[in-house]
Amino acid sequence: MADTALTAPPRSPLAQVAGRLAAATRTSGGAVRLAELPFLAQLNVRLDAKGTAAEAVGLALDLQLPLQPNTVVRAGELTVLWLGPDEWLLVGPPGSEREVENRIRTAAGDEHVSVTDVSAQRTTLLVAGPRAHDLLAHGCALDLHPRSFGSGRCAQTTLGRTQVIVVARADSRAGFWVLVRSSFAGYLTDWLLDAATEYV
Repeated sequence: MADTALTAPPRSPLAQVAGRLAAATRTSGGAVRLAELPFLAQLNVRLDAKGTAAEAVGLALDLQLPLQPNTVVRAGELTVLWLGPDEWLLVGPPGSEREVENRIRTAAGDEHVSVTDVSAQRTTLLVAGPRAHDLLAHGCALDLHPRSFGSGRCAQTTLGRTQVIVVARADSRAGFWVLVRSSFAGYLTDWLLDAATEYV
């Protein structure tokens, strides 16, 4: 029987444009930094925020699920985004999805919880540098200035007519994560590179 195991390493949605992102970062003179953060673990979690599962899952992950709209909680290598009253997105290091899912399911026990691995659905773009919020403002209606959208904030919105999740990083100088569906990642990257020519 033929060996059907994958032998080639996985390829990220933006592997072919990594050089263009790096070139835009260099030519901007530090005004913006663009890069893909490929293969981050992403788990969509749904449960009753007022039920016992929420507290148990929080204890298992050593964090409290954010309960305020559009907020973020970070603990160690995990980042948890509030997406709705009973929905969160957990983002962790590449390859951690199975271990985190097992911790959630074990903690929830018999309580109703939905955990879906959506890691392959999106990729993550890093948009950083002193002009990062100006760059994103070209195509996003949200006020992303640190005084309005600082650390601990996230939002589902559109950027360049593309549905994304924008996350303010822990330090305003660290910029933003832009989570975008893999099928739109190439288009959004072209849009960002075009918008970044202002800083060249």
